[in-house]
Amino acid sequence: MKLLKKIVVFVLLAVAAAGAYYYYQKTHQPKPEDLYRLDEVTRGDIEQTVSANGTLNPVSLISVGTQVSGIVRKLYVDFNDQVKKDQVLLELDSALFNAQIVQSQNSVRNNQASVELAVANEKRMRELYEQDFVSKQELDTAVQVMKSAKAQLESARGLLARDQTNLNFTIIRSPVSGVVINRVVDVGQTVAASFQTPTLIQIAQDLAKMQIDTSFAEADIGKIKVGQKVSFNVDAFPNRNFEGVVKQVRLNSTNTSNVVTYNVVVSVDNQDLTLLPGMTAYVNIAVEHVKQTMLVPNAALRYKPKQDADAGKDDKQKENAGDKKDEAAGDKNGPGGEKRGERGARRGENGGGEGRWSRGGLGRGDGGGEGRGERRGKRPGGGNMGKVYVLREGKPTMVRVRVGITDGRSTEIHSRDLAVGDKIIVSELQPDNQQKPGGNNNNARGPRMF
Repeated sequence: MKLLKKIVVFVLLAVAAAGAYYYYQKTHQPKPEDLYRLDEVTRGDIEQTVSANGTLNPVSLISVGTQVSGIVRKLYVDFNDQVKKDQVLLELDSALFNAQIVQSQNSVRNNQASVELAVANEKRMRELYEQDFVSKQELDTAVQVMKSAKAQLESARGLLARDQTNLNFTIIRSPVSGVVINRVVDVGQTVAASFQTPTLIQIAQDLAKMQIDTSFAEADIGKIKVGQKVSFNVDAFPNRNFEGVVKQVRLNSTNTSNVVTYNVVVSVDNQDLTLLPGMTAYVNIAVEHVKQTMLVPNAALRYKPKQDADAGKDDKQKENAGDKKDEAAGDKNGPGGEKRGERGARRGENGGGEGRWSRGGLGRGDGGGEGRGERRGKRPGGGNMGKVYVLREGKPTMVRVRVGITDGRSTEIHSRDLAVGDKIIVSELQPDNQQKPGGNNNNARGPRMF
């Protein structure tokens, strides 16, 4: 009798403990908000842009050089000075050129005297020839000497004109009206123009009109068209947005480390002269704009439940193991494996996917029930398919969506199974190694017994 009472008491205690545990589980069940980070499906405008860095430059930058060599004796302009067309910028030492002019002038006088003598001799010979005192040959010689003297006189005059031109080149004048951006030389510096024209001063013709020289990758260049609006920022004014227009997409490409880029020129209005030459511009070109469409965060499209992720890893490991077996079987079976590979590829076609060949000759169809194939993720409009997870009845439910453009933070989607305001899962708040309530933790270690 006592034993029976003990059994009844033990059973009642066990039932009470089970009820208490069940009540505890019900009252302490975590809310979905405690397990997942959620966000909402919203509706709004989205704009897709392509970005690159560039440099602000004047539209017309004139490099003023010199055709003659010499020492800079006088300098009339400095940095940031406004200059007018034909204004004197600097002067080179002209002593050598003045000496050459004196020498050329004396050469002209000498040749002019020779011409006068030759003309007189030719006249005298012609009179004597008419009186038959000299021969025809002597007359021809006098005529030839006269013509040669005149030619030498013209040559001397040409040398004099060249020397005078070189003397004029020692005075450097501005070819345009503008502002001095850079001054390379200083007083007393020697400039040599033997092989190439040295740059002395750089003048920007008009800083009210500037341009950005930038480069875009070949993956983005097809979206950029002349006339598109451009927004950009500079480090000098980080809180101010500037605007421009695509002026030119140059056809000449640049290949750097197998990366192909194309130069894009952006026209910028700089009436207040805020922007300066050489500034780094962070350019964004709007290539597509959609109004009032459903939007989700990009993290929602990247999210995958932990169970699906673990299953995907297991499937990949099994697939790799299967590939190794197929290779071994193909090497062993030879022609027979080739036939089985053909049948496997045919099954892949019938399954709706694409049949793949393994190296051993065994084909495997990636369509059908497995749902893996080249066609996954494609929609009939040329867009892509994605998936998001919606929290329904406390559990994540997968919803397939058609993906549109993105701005780097949000993505345009289209789906009949979603509405504005639906809660979508962005990430899990529970760590991977934390046991879910009510679940079995196989990795749990019991208390150490000492």
